[in-house]
Amino acid sequence: MNRRYMLLGGAAVLAGGQAILSSSLSPGHAAGKFEVSRTDAEWRRLLTVAQYNVLRKHGTERPGSSPLDHEGRTGAFVCAGCDLPVYLSADKFDSGTGWPSFTRPIAGAVATSVDRGWLGVRTEVHCRRCGGHLGHVFNDGPKPTGLRYCMNGVALKFIPTKPS
Repeated sequence: MNRRYMLLGGAAVLAGGQAILSSSLSPGHAAGKFEVSRTDAEWRRLLTVAQYNVLRKHGTERPGSSPLDHEGRTGAFVCAGCDLPVYLSADKFDSGTGWPSFTRPIAGAVATSVDRGWLGVRTEVHCRRCGGHLGHVFNDGPKPTGLRYCMNGVALKFIPTKPS
């Protein structure tokens, strides 16, 4: 057995281990009962391919691809899966990461879970009503919270405040 086969075999074992870990955590990150519950076929019918990949399969959109990253109007950002308001525009800031970022969610709108993946251990943020994956939260945000809720724009919809 030569070194190349040993390296390839080791890589396969690592990839297999990661696949087992991912399969046990990935779709199940936000496992449980939710107010909004649909079959996989219903989610596929209701969501775009990109929304389904992020919200239901814990994917990540390409940085800089969401127009919501530059959304500056007053309003609310809602879960694209169930329309639950999850962030307010007053809590949005430009993190320079290419994803819409917020200092805090609307109270009671999101839940978190541990995400163990190729990028290490992170804190996943998901919609508390439908369990849809929204993004991750990091401890490198601005005051007052010091948090950066880094969200996938495709997982959100923006609802502007109506002028009075």
